[in-house]
Amino acid sequence: MDDVPATPYDRVPLIPAYGGASLADLPGSLLSALGAATTADGNVLGLEPADRVCVFVVDGLGARLLEAHADRAPFLAAATARAALTAGFPATTVTSLCTLGTGLPPGEHGMMGMTLAVPGRNHLFNCLRWSLPKGLPPMDPRRWQPAETVYQRAARAGVETSYVAPAAFEGTGLTDAVYRGVRYVPADTVDERVAGVAAALSAPRAYVTVYYGDLDATGHLTGWGSPEWRDQLEIVDRMAERLAAALPPGSALYVTADHGMVNAEEKIDAQATPELRAGVAMFGGEARARHLYTEPGAAPAVLEAWRDLLDGKAWVVSRQEAVESGWFGPDVRREWLDRIGDVVAVPYADCAILASETHPIEALFTGYHGSLTAAEQHVPLLEVSTR
Repeated sequence: MDDVPATPYDRVPLIPAYGGASLADLPGSLLSALGAATTADGNVLGLEPADRVCVFVVDGLGARLLEAHADRAPFLAAATARAALTAGFPATTVTSLCTLGTGLPPGEHGMMGMTLAVPGRNHLFNCLRWSLPKGLPPMDPRRWQPAETVYQRAARAGVETSYVAPAAFEGTGLTDAVYRGVRYVPADTVDERVAGVAAALSAPRAYVTVYYGDLDATGHLTGWGSPEWRDQLEIVDRMAERLAAALPPGSALYVTADHGMVNAEEKIDAQATPELRAGVAMFGGEARARHLYTEPGAAPAVLEAWRDLLDGKAWVVSRQEAVESGWFGPDVRREWLDRIGDVVAVPYADCAILASETHPIEALFTGYHGSLTAAEQHVPLLEVSTR
């Protein structure tokens, strides 16, 4: 990873451009391009009309990461760059997939982190694995995320919707929360996904989403920019080229991502640090967007202690400060407020805030994401069209 260029720390949070150039603005723009928009949708991104659109979501393909290794992705490098979008906060898969599935900022759809407190309960809910502590009843996806999806809106307008992704994700709680109303097309290999997309695009009007997650998984394990990561980028590039070749006339392929990534040069285990553990009842979120749920009355002391110990490494704010600063969007639904930590710690240095007892697998990673830095927030929006 010696060829990965160092980047200076972002000292000012990059607030996502909700309503202008964020992932939340893509679904409405796509519906507008398909002629299926409602009064609530707008073509903020100025996408041209199309009979069919295919959205290729590459997990972890940050715009800066792609730019740094454009030589390994010549097809993507040559594609038309529509915009540099901001992912939303936190810059993590569950949040961004729900944003893409609903067209809403996180504060409105409520998936504001990977692991969140269930309001009124003394436990965490893992939104990615859709799991609660053993012995508790399963979480109802329609209760946790009740907003209508873009696929339901498209179907009402006569557009056929399909989601092409690994078979293991079919029927999961996360899929029901994010892709409600879509026709699920199980496809594990690249060949299967390309074939699934090609078949779905045979409809007269189609909205197709295809997901690829191995780039992100490799980045977590070996770091972005590693030889293994670059090999995965080549696979992504070839897959994008094949998807473009499968486009019928009057169609458009859009390539985007859910977040970028940074490699951790330092790991801080908060649960092994007495000053950081004091007063914290539950460690939620993830290493680059840590939600801290405090013991009764302890929030001010936790906020002060974390600010002191992480000075020069992370933004540490109260729930109110995060909401008022627009991190989760211009509005946060009242019923979602208690899902946010009493204190939110977000590194801007190349460090990860671990909670090794609660999240032991995460502690083994090399690459992380979630924060409000450009490396994690900026994702590409590339276009190939047969219009």
